[in-house]
Amino acid sequence: MRPLFSAFVLAAALLASGLAPARADTHPFNAQDLVMMSRVSDPQLSPDGHLAAFTVRATDFAANKGATSIWTLALDKPGAVPRKIAPGNSPRFSPDGKTIYFLAPHDDRTQLWRVAATGGKAHLVSTLPVGINNYKLSPDGSHVLLSVDVFTDCPDLGCTRARLDARKADPATGRLYHRVFVRHWDTWMDGRRSQLFIAPLDSGKLGTPVWLTQGIDGDVPSKPFGGDAEYTFSPDGKTVYFDVRIAGKTEPWSTNFDIYAVPADGSAAPRALTAANKAWDAWPLASHDGKTLYYLAQKTPGFESDRFAIMAMNLATGAIREVDPGWDRSAGPLTLSADGKTLYTTADDWANHALFGVDVASGKVARLVTNGTVKGFAVAGQRLLVARQDFKHPTDLYVLNANSGSFQQVTHFNAERLSHISFGDYRFFTFKGWNGDTVQGYVMRPAGYVSGQSYPVAFLVHGGPQGAWLNDFHYRWNPEVYAGHGYAVVAINFHGSTGYGQAFTNAISQHWGDRPLVDLKKGWAAALMKFSFLDRDRACALGASYGGYMVYWMAGVWNQPWKCFVDHDGVFDMRMMYYATDELWFEEHENGGPEYLHPQNYQKFNPLNHVKDWRVPMLVVHSSHDYRIPISQGIGAFNALQRQGIPSEFLTFPDESHFVSKPHNSLEWHHVVLHWLDRWTKSGATAGN
Repeated sequence: MRPLFSAFVLAAALLASGLAPARADTHPFNAQDLVMMSRVSDPQLSPDGHLAAFTVRATDFAANKGATSIWTLALDKPGAVPRKIAPGNSPRFSPDGKTIYFLAPHDDRTQLWRVAATGGKAHLVSTLPVGINNYKLSPDGSHVLLSVDVFTDCPDLGCTRARLDARKADPATGRLYHRVFVRHWDTWMDGRRSQLFIAPLDSGKLGTPVWLTQGIDGDVPSKPFGGDAEYTFSPDGKTVYFDVRIAGKTEPWSTNFDIYAVPADGSAAPRALTAANKAWDAWPLASHDGKTLYYLAQKTPGFESDRFAIMAMNLATGAIREVDPGWDRSAGPLTLSADGKTLYTTADDWANHALFGVDVASGKVARLVTNGTVKGFAVAGQRLLVARQDFKHPTDLYVLNANSGSFQQVTHFNAERLSHISFGDYRFFTFKGWNGDTVQGYVMRPAGYVSGQSYPVAFLVHGGPQGAWLNDFHYRWNPEVYAGHGYAVVAINFHGSTGYGQAFTNAISQHWGDRPLVDLKKGWAAALMKFSFLDRDRACALGASYGGYMVYWMAGVWNQPWKCFVDHDGVFDMRMMYYATDELWFEEHENGGPEYLHPQNYQKFNPLNHVKDWRVPMLVVHSSHDYRIPISQGIGAFNALQRQGIPSEFLTFPDESHFVSKPHNSLEWHHVVLHWLDRWTKSGATAGN
């Protein structure tokens, strides 16, 4: 094992890497730029639409973490600039618009705070014995819904705190499990569930919480990535709607979420509204008159990437209709227009994550923001506040007028940094892939591209597999980092990708190794034909998660074009993956059932079976807290490489999960990966044809 450089040395090396800058005061985009960008998120609008609130994450490089804070911007004052008003996250306006509530630490626990919308001193609202995950204010601002982690056999929050303190003091560290999940994503289960409580707000202080979901064996919101869009109030504040998957003993192989209703005063137990659908129902939203409940629903049990349709339930009769049956896209969480006639949502759409308006009566869909990736939005009157990014721009805020269609950028958080950076230009292209279907990909030129020269290639394979390479500013797999280092980038949205219709997405299930591979081969050939600056003799393939699976698969069945591989958190053995992963529903859907009933399906496209044909140098990256694809998969692949004498290296992070997120680790990851590419492609421009 060789020692790795410190992150500060890595930063200097990365700043010096890549092509020569076009001007003295600019440089090609690099990993240091990536990790230091300010990250704008969670846009909110005051009820009158005049004031924006949002979160900005700055990188505290010395502390090796992000630091979040609440900012505001007066949208109707010429020349107004954003103001930082408090440290914290999750800003939410009071109904009168005068107060902003937010979450921030207090005594090592996340608590609720408030600050005047005009700024000033922040005041502590809650002093709960446990931390708050997320929250939502009632329509009149008199109460707040809180999601907190509790032991469900405890009678109150204090019991949960006492039990956690006792565990910490106990020298015995063993845990006895009676059911799965044992661990999920990056966390070992400790017996707590995320549950909803409601508490009054009296003179800016939180009253005694009432447990609304007591008796519900599940997490509200869902873990690990759920948020406050999974629960909501009725307009009169008397009812709370939420979605949850009842865990029981089937949680790891079930996607059966349902919508529940519960009186906001806790006077009755929660009642399921969508029990008839055994697939996923989630993200409830009540109409302004309280008569209709909108939500998203899938139709295929056990399939997490099924299309989410927009549903409307008549709360008086229970009758349900699909609002958008003719729209072949999978909707995201919903927001209702001021007049109640339009539902706003986002969805993947031809390599963009666009904002749409869906007419409630007719189901007609209109594209509102089509270029780039919309990361969030808020609505007040005719004004929409949109968080948007693309390949060359990290997230900033824009104002969209629903009447005129005008779209104006209102924040420029990274403008100074961006003014000193040169990016690679890109072009999307299409070709005929598997089954003669149209498949899309993109090629990105290196920063500082010179016509007539050829460049080594980073061929990127996306994960998911039901995902896509989007026109976004990705903080882990950002193609501009490779372009800034002197590489051309080729990326293909093969069958299984999202944003091209549900049939296209469905095509990969039980076909991990054939249909996508056809697209990757044809996409590579099409790119070489269309873009003469791609050097076919100096190309490396890289992928993570499913993309890592595909890299292992390509190593055995399509290794001829490649000078090297980079595999991040990939699936090496399909059989053991089934037994070692956390979310079994995914493996069972993708392979037609459990491994013990359908072993042939897990063997059909198993990279393990082709190890004898591996020959290309490979860098394997796998982290200790990855419980989706456990680290033994990466270690097994590295052993296979080493045993055969194939040039190979293994990079691991003991403190990272399926993602590498910490600033110093991100720099180290990029340094090792780019050094590996350089080693096998001898990076740099050469004379072209």
